[in-house]
Amino acid sequence: MGEEKIRFGIIGCGIISKAHASALAESKGGILYSVCDIIEEKAKELAEQYNVEKVYTDYNEMLQDPNVDVVCICTPSGLHGEMCIAAAKAGKHIVCEKPMEITEEKNEAILEAIRKYPVKMQCIFQRRTMNAAIETRKLIQEGRLGKIVLACAYLKYYRDQAYYDSAGWRGTWELDGGGALMNQGVHGVDLLAWMVGEKITSVFARAGTLARDIDVEDTSVALLQWEGGGYGVIEGTTTVYPGLDTRFEIHGEKGTIIFGDQGVEMWKFLDEEPPLPAEGESLGGASDPKAISSIGHYILIEDLIDAIKEDREPMIPPEEGKVAVALIRGIYRSAKENKEVYF
Repeated sequence: MGEEKIRFGIIGCGIISKAHASALAESKGGILYSVCDIIEEKAKELAEQYNVEKVYTDYNEMLQDPNVDVVCICTPSGLHGEMCIAAAKAGKHIVCEKPMEITEEKNEAILEAIRKYPVKMQCIFQRRTMNAAIETRKLIQEGRLGKIVLACAYLKYYRDQAYYDSAGWRGTWELDGGGALMNQGVHGVDLLAWMVGEKITSVFARAGTLARDIDVEDTSVALLQWEGGGYGVIEGTTTVYPGLDTRFEIHGEKGTIIFGDQGVEMWKFLDEEPPLPAEGESLGGASDPKAISSIGHYILIEDLIDAIKEDREPMIPPEEGKVAVALIRGIYRSAKENKEVYF
């Protein structure tokens, strides 16, 4: 493709589309060429803000546009699957917002399409771009924490009732796929599993609707069993005012790592002193989804552009995108059936 920029289209012009548009505005190798939303005013507003050439109200029409190379899917979670599959069939590369889909079956259908058609797909889990997370995973892989005994994620967001009332799909099983864990907490669930790198063999959980008028959970706690013998805890909620720093605590026989969105709190090892990871920009969004930084999206979009040019797998391929959803679904099953669920 030489130096010609890769042309992107955004499907779904809600809150998170701004992070994609902003990342593409900064992109070296990509350009935002078109936007699409079933509400034309929303599409036109985004197009005007980012000087976009083409506006669509039907994503199938966008997929027929030969000038579109990649689509960013920013629609409600329960629509991701059909759009990913349609994009793959149309020969468009894909950037898909989290969660990839809301059931294991729908995720497998996406994977089948990506195997069948020669397109690249990047899943958006921008926390994986955090320096502390990358370095933590590396140190665990190198065995420098020893056996992992506790690996926990504390995902305490705040979303008021007005947030859920602002869009009909939010807080529903059909399109949101769940509540605090599937929408907000999925980032932290993915990151914890990715950093530790061990399979989770079982989970026992509680999940309930304690403060909001929604169909799905707004508060949950889960006890994990890691394959290596250690334990883990996930706390996920949208009921904690004012919304707290997302926090990860990893304890091994040889040390402790604690970090969150605001940086590293503890980096202590028994018999060595690995250097602290470089500080990065906070990803934000604990109390306001509009405050989510676009830096992680920028890194992942640039990586997909490079993956297309170099014909390689992107940083977060769909095979990895399904992991967090399977775990969250297991947590929901455990809470519903009041028993330990084995994977």
